[in-house]
Amino acid sequence: MTRYSRRNFLKTGAGAGAAALFAGGLTPRSAASAGSPAAAPGTPRVVSSGNGIRATAKAMDVLRAGGDPLDAVIAGVNIVEDDPEDMSVGYGGLPNEDGVVELDSSVMYGPTHSAGAVAALRNIKNPSQVARLVMERTDHVLIVGEGALKFAKAHGFKEEDLLTEKSRAAWLRWKETMSDRDNWFPPKTESLPEDLRSVMSTHGTINCIAIDAAGRLAGVTTTSGLSWKIAGRVGDSPIIGAGLYVDNEIGAAGSTGRGEANLLTCASYRIVDAMGRGKSPEQACLEACEAVVAKTKLVPRLCDDQGRPNFGLDFYALNKKGEFGSAGFYQGGKYAVHDGVENKLRDVAYLFKRREGDR
Repeated sequence: MTRYSRRNFLKTGAGAGAAALFAGGLTPRSAASAGSPAAAPGTPRVVSSGNGIRATAKAMDVLRAGGDPLDAVIAGVNIVEDDPEDMSVGYGGLPNEDGVVELDSSVMYGPTHSAGAVAALRNIKNPSQVARLVMERTDHVLIVGEGALKFAKAHGFKEEDLLTEKSRAAWLRWKETMSDRDNWFPPKTESLPEDLRSVMSTHGTINCIAIDAAGRLAGVTTTSGLSWKIAGRVGDSPIIGAGLYVDNEIGAAGSTGRGEANLLTCASYRIVDAMGRGKSPEQACLEACEAVVAKTKLVPRLCDDQGRPNFGLDFYALNKKGEFGSAGFYQGGKYAVHDGVENKLRDVAYLFKRREGDR
């Protein structure tokens, strides 16, 4: 892992645009450089968020068997959508403020430059599969809410309760502790499982992007969104250009974290555009982070006492040459990569070191 000094960081293409930010006190102490070499021609690669190590393994299995990259990434994220222990995606995801799980997802396929998405979808645990059907079986890109559910049912998807007892318990804990002026009694802490005692507001997602041996790119992003959100809230995950973007001539990018911040910067499109202008995937992701930081400074409630974002947002990118990279705001993030040889978690590049006591 390479550590960047202030001077060296500002000399890079990724850091040049951040000079004004750093002059105002937002100086990154170091950045993790996980820059990757270009893949040998015909080498497939898969990139995912940190919760996607099983997804990258599964996607690579599909690619090695000659499968399509869209088949591969969707098969990968289905593992996480189906996992009740992952409380940020699919079955077992944390619900909205009413205790209802609402799911968002998007897919994009490079060879045809087509996309499909669903948002605020209830009772269907694999929204990524429904998003694909929107792309392949309709003239639309995005279907939401009741319409998305009707569409899924028309294609044979079965409704089911997506709340597990664990996710229900987490919602009840939030409901019972959000106010001391209502009629909900606070829970007895000792009666709660240890892993639920610290569950409050979270936003989690899985993004997975891939390139196959023929140079075809595809991507998917899927999430249960911000926990305890207002019913009907939609984040960046199903929005093409924000939570996911693929251009088969350039590369692919996606994100996880605070969707509202990404929606206001359309960061995935920015990242792919930057790669098209010659930036490496990591540099392009860092530039997207800088753009979000610059806008976040305008909203004090979203900043800590140093003017840094008080939330997380990570980006993932893969270019046509098979180079990959990732970046977020803070040190310590991981992302999953199968480079055709090994499948492992790698360090996310970052702008800021965490201070002692930061979560």
